[in-house]
Amino acid sequence: MPVRQDPALGCPLKARAVRIRRLALEMVTRARASHIGSALSIADIVAALYGEVLRVDPADPQWQERDRLLLSKGHACVILYAALADAGFFPLNRLETYAQDGSELMSHISHKVPGVEFSTGSLGHGLPFGTGKALAAKKRDKDWRTFVILGDGEIAEGSNWEAMLFAAHNRLDNLVGIIDYNKLQSLTTVEQTLRIEPLADKIAAFGWAVREVDGHDIRAVADALSCAPWQAGKPSMLIAHTVKGRGVSFMEDQVAWHYRNPSEEQLAQAIAELEGDA
Repeated sequence: MPVRQDPALGCPLKARAVRIRRLALEMVTRARASHIGSALSIADIVAALYGEVLRVDPADPQWQERDRLLLSKGHACVILYAALADAGFFPLNRLETYAQDGSELMSHISHKVPGVEFSTGSLGHGLPFGTGKALAAKKRDKDWRTFVILGDGEIAEGSNWEAMLFAAHNRLDNLVGIIDYNKLQSLTTVEQTLRIEPLADKIAAFGWAVREVDGHDIRAVADALSCAPWQAGKPSMLIAHTVKGRGVSFMEDQVAWHYRNPSEEQLAQAIAELEGDA
């Protein structure tokens, strides 16, 4: 049966976010992989989406009436893999194969994984693809929505702005973008790389309905996304202000954790901090 909310009655969204953070940390530590900082910054957003917002059916990942979620910042895939396993799309023990030879759980998001709509690696692809999905739903008179999670550094890609123009022109109010605005890129800050402010004003000028939110206030994120579209005839963009590495003190707002992987000792400390926060 399709689900729209947390199947575990009484389980708060915050507990879901802690679970998927822990799973993601274990995955990157085991595989000695990278991008944990970028994954942790969207953990609360992903927890809100799978806890209350998305209309999906873990038992039938290709259900025709499902909402579509695209992770355009595909390098942060561990948190989405963790959320999908936690929601029941595939067994949790499959996460142990992450980034191993022959595994479908590749280190950039792969559509071979149940519940994943689209493979992304190079940035700037998710929103144009999502725009096409939203247009297809309109053409077919379907009521499912398309959500796209973007990185703030990814906004530098011109393809995003072309997609914003196209989506507004075609009145795609079934399209919802979410910008993970953690202010850090792979090597330095967004501000130093390519200034994007005033971001909300720019996106609004392209014809979108725009809201800003604390991206770690799960209740606020879930409420905002659940009621989208916010304006009839306009696509919606949620600018979520986040902290890279959120939830682990020594990773928070540290650009080094874009590529670094934790040691076993650091993993133990991170889990202790997460469980203390649960």
